[in-house]
Amino acid sequence: MYNRIILKLSGEALAGDKDGVTFDDEIIRGLIAQIKTVLDKGTQVCLVVGGGNFWRGRSATSEMDRTKADQIGMLATVMNAIYLADSFRQAGIVARVQTPITIGTVSELFSKESAVEHMEAGRVVIFAAGIGHPFFSTDTITALRGAELDVDGLFFAKSIDGVYDDDPATNPNAKKIDVITSEDIIKNGLKVIDTAAANLCFERKIPVIIFGLNEENSIIRAVGGEKIGTIVTVS
Repeated sequence: MYNRIILKLSGEALAGDKDGVTFDDEIIRGLIAQIKTVLDKGTQVCLVVGGGNFWRGRSATSEMDRTKADQIGMLATVMNAIYLADSFRQAGIVARVQTPITIGTVSELFSKESAVEHMEAGRVVIFAAGIGHPFFSTDTITALRGAELDVDGLFFAKSIDGVYDDDPATNPNAKKIDVITSEDIIKNGLKVIDTAAANLCFERKIPVIIFGLNEENSIIRAVGGEKIGTIVTVS
């Protein structure tokens, strides 16, 4: 049983597969129901949410400054975090949004102490706006916050159900890998999480579980220790 976890959700996961929809409330309610089950079993939970349902780096034109494009992306994650926090409220769960930059009364300023205090009180903490600087992905901030908060595991809920030896979208013969080391992800250039995140997990010895969000009760199953997805070991 995990004592404390950090869960990474993509922005696209909040939108589902419906065209023109920014938030799919049915999907979000399902996610929150799973997280509530995890909380009820005694595991402390914090989240990092992406912003891809609003904006991705590739949304920018080639003429756009990368820093500005990334700043838009950071703000997109804040919008998602606020929506998620209120969705938690509707389900009777207290959630707090923390950002590394001051945004008036919209969010709390991140600190390890306050984040831990919230989680120990049974609240969910949602981290948004990355680290407040460009050129860092939400994978990296997940690993960074996980290291800072001494989590027992990083859980990456993806559209793909684990790590493959090749891109399964283009190679039908790609084989799923059940267990891999973070060092091998780095050495082989596998793109399932970015290199900076994989490096940090390797250095800090944080285990990573990468699994398919669309599988039934996948969050509950992954946090419960069931062997789904791919386990990224630290040895």
